[in-house]
Amino acid sequence: MLAKIYSGTTIGLDGFIIEVEVDVAEKGFPTFTIMGLPDKAVDEAKERVRTAIINASFEMPDSRITVNLAPADIPKAGSSFDLPIAIGILAAAGLIKKENLQDSLFIGELSLEGKIRPVSGVLSIVQGAKQNKLTKVFVPEKNVVEASMIEGITVYAVGNLIDLILHLNGQITLNPQPVFNFESFKKEERIEFDFADIKGQATAKRAFEIAAAGFHNLHLKGPPGVGKTMLSRVFPSILPPLEKEEILEVSKIYSVSGLLHSSSFITHRPFRAPHHTTSRIGLVGGGSQPMPGEISLAHRGVLFLDELPEFPWSTLEALRQPLEDGFITISRAAGSLIFPCRFILLAASNPCPCGFLGHPKKSCRCSPGAILKYKKNFLVHFLTE
Repeated sequence: MLAKIYSGTTIGLDGFIIEVEVDVAEKGFPTFTIMGLPDKAVDEAKERVRTAIINASFEMPDSRITVNLAPADIPKAGSSFDLPIAIGILAAAGLIKKENLQDSLFIGELSLEGKIRPVSGVLSIVQGAKQNKLTKVFVPEKNVVEASMIEGITVYAVGNLIDLILHLNGQITLNPQPVFNFESFKKEERIEFDFADIKGQATAKRAFEIAAAGFHNLHLKGPPGVGKTMLSRVFPSILPPLEKEEILEVSKIYSVSGLLHSSSFITHRPFRAPHHTTSRIGLVGGGSQPMPGEISLAHRGVLFLDELPEFPWSTLEALRQPLEDGFITISRAAGSLIFPCRFILLAASNPCPCGFLGHPKKSCRCSPGAILKYKKNFLVHFLTE
C-alpha cells in the first residue's frame, strides 16, 4: 500500500515542502530503501525508524519498503525526516488512518525508544507549510514555541511516537499550541548588559548614542583597559526594540543555524563578537551546504570585531559588499542563496601591537615597522573606504 506524508526542509532561509511517499509492498524480500538524494543522516533514518517503531510496541512491516522524498532532485539533509517516514510506514501498513494525515506536516528526529527530538529550521518550515495551505503541523516539544510564532496554522507539540499515533487514530487528543504572545514576553525580558550602568566615558557614550540614532558604524581605538569591549557590549541596550516582523526575520536565521533550541526565538538585538581567527566563510557564510555566517547572525543587531588589525586582510575585504548592500549572495555549483546582513559594525583596536602608543604613563616598545604593519590591514584596505 502507498501513503503520502508532508514534511519539510530548508533551502537557505526558506522552508520547502517535501512529499514523503512510502510504499509497503505485499510481496518481495524485506528491504528498506530511501530515495531522493538523501545524505548520510537521512539514510541512517532506516535504523532509527525501525527500532523506534518496534520499541513503541508496533509491528514493523516485514516486506519491501520504499521511501521517496520528492522532489527527488533537491538534496535532503538532517534528521527531520525520521518522524514522517515512520508515520508513512505505519499508514501504508494500515496501522494509521490515512484520512487523518491530510493537510498535516510532520518534522522531528526519532530516538531509539520512540521519543521525538528537536531539529533545526522549524520556523522556516512552518512558514512554508502555511504558504502551501497546510493547516496542521506536528513538531517536537522543544520546537513548539518557535513554531507557534506563525499565525494561521495549528501547531501540535509531540513528545513521543506512541502519543502521536494514538492521536492520529482518534484514541487520545493532543491539545494545539496557542499562538505565542510577543508583547507579554518582551515586557518580561531583562537586559543583561545595560548602557545606563556605565559611569563616566561621556565622549565615548555620546559617540555610541549618535551611532545608535543614525545606524552608523563605529571604530574604537585606545590602549587596553579603557573600556572598548565594555562599551560595545552594552551598546545593543540603547538600540530600539525589534518589531514583530524583525523578530521573525532574525529568529528564522537562528532557527536554520540550529541556535534556537534553548532560547526558542530572538526578541533582542543580536550581538555577535567572532574571534579574530574566524575564517572568511565563518564570517560571511557559505560552505558546501551554505549556512549563515556571523554577519547574518548579527542581522538587525551588532557585529563587534575586537582586535581588528588581527583579522586577515581577505576576511575584512569580504565585508565591503555586505556592509553596503545589507545582504550577501552565496553562489555555489548547486545554486545561489541570499542571506540578509544589515548590521552595525563596531570595531576595536589598539594603537600599536603592545597597545601603549601615545599612552601618557607607559612607553611604547614597538618599532615603526611593526606599528605600520599592525595598522595596514584596516587603515589602508578597509576603514579608508
